[in-house]
Amino acid sequence: MATRNPLQPLLDQIPKPLRNKYFLVLAFFFFWMIFVDKHDFLTQWRLQRAVDQMQYEKEQYIEKIEKAKKDRLDLEVNKEKFAREQYYMKKSNEDVFIIEDGEE
Repeated sequence: MATRNPLQPLLDQIPKPLRNKYFLVLAFFFFWMIFVDKHDFLTQWRLQRAVDQMQYEKEQYIEKIEKAKKDRLDLEVNKEKFAREQYYMKKSNEDVFIIEDGEE
C-alpha cells in the first residue's frame, strides 16, 4: 500500500532546477544578500553616492583653499591694492575702476 502525496502532481509541474535544494539555498542566499542583509545592495549604492558627493566637495574645498592662499599672498604683497579692490576703499578725491579678466 503506497501512499501518494496529493500535491505530487503540482510538484511535478515545477521545473527540476527549482526543486533542487541547492538551487533553493543559493537563491535564498542571493535574495538575503541583495535585499535583507546589513550590507545590502541599496545601502552600498547609497554609500557610494555619498562618497562620490564628498569627493566632489573635497575638490571644491581644495580649489577654495588655493584661492584663499593666493589672496593671502596678494594681501601680503600689496595691502593697498587688496583694500581698494576688495572693499572699494578710496581717497576722497579719486575714483577707483576695477577691470576684471574674463577668465574668472
